Amino acid sequence: MSLSQRFLMIYSGVLTVVFAFVVLGGSRPAEKKASFEEIDVKRINVIEPDGTLRLVISDKAHFPGIIVKGKEYPHPNRKTAGVLFFDEEGTENGGLSFGGMKDKDGKVESSGHLSFDQYMQDQVFTIDAEESEGKRQSRLAIVDRPDYPITELIEAQQRIQKLPAEQREAEWHKFFAGRQQARQRLYLGRSGDHSVSLRLKDTEGRDRIIIMVAPDGSPKLQFLDDQGKVVSELPSERR
Repeated sequence: MSLSQRFLMIYSGVLTVVFAFVVLGGSRPAEKKASFEEIDVKRINVIEPDGTLRLVISDKAHFPGIIVKGKEYPHPNRKTAGVLFFDEEGTENGGLSFGGMKDKDGKVESSGHLSFDQYMQDQVFTIDAEESEGKRQSRLAIVDRPDYPITELIEAQQRIQKLPAEQREAEWHKFFAGRQQARQRLYLGRSGDHSVSLRLKDTEGRDRIIIMVAPDGSPKLQFLDDQGKVVSELPSERR
């Protein structure tokens, strides 16, 4: 047997072994679970088997805009790290954001926010805590949202922002004419003046019942009419 024939036989045998190894090795189920003690990431997207986005955990630099049914729109002012929740249609329906720092003058700017959204609309339940300009506030709020999809508002904003400044107010007035407005219905929180209050509001967002403890510790219960006038109060002013 010539040298070239021996080489071909050896080469053929090696290829056979490699092929068998690949075929047999590939028949085993792929490892689908990984374990880490620690991992550094900039953003994590949790998706369904069909690719639908369900959760985002992200740093500030990679935080997404507004995502509605898988389509992303620019957010006008969201610059934060946090977590976003998405429904089965790939539409944002709540989230958790947080941040805090001292500026060059030593002033603290800090915030934390948790919210849940109405279907195809904005937040209807929120918990917030913030510090700015030396004042601290924390609150829980419940909001009524309109029935039209938030995409109408997003598209209107994109269109109106391109108009000259003097035309924008009139265009926004036209957009909201005949459309239901968002109204806060309940507020429970601490204000920057150190008072705490519970405010129950009507469908127009007007205070109707206020339970308050002032900064000096004095309590107050007020009932108001639809014009904001106090119609009953405890303790009474006369007393």
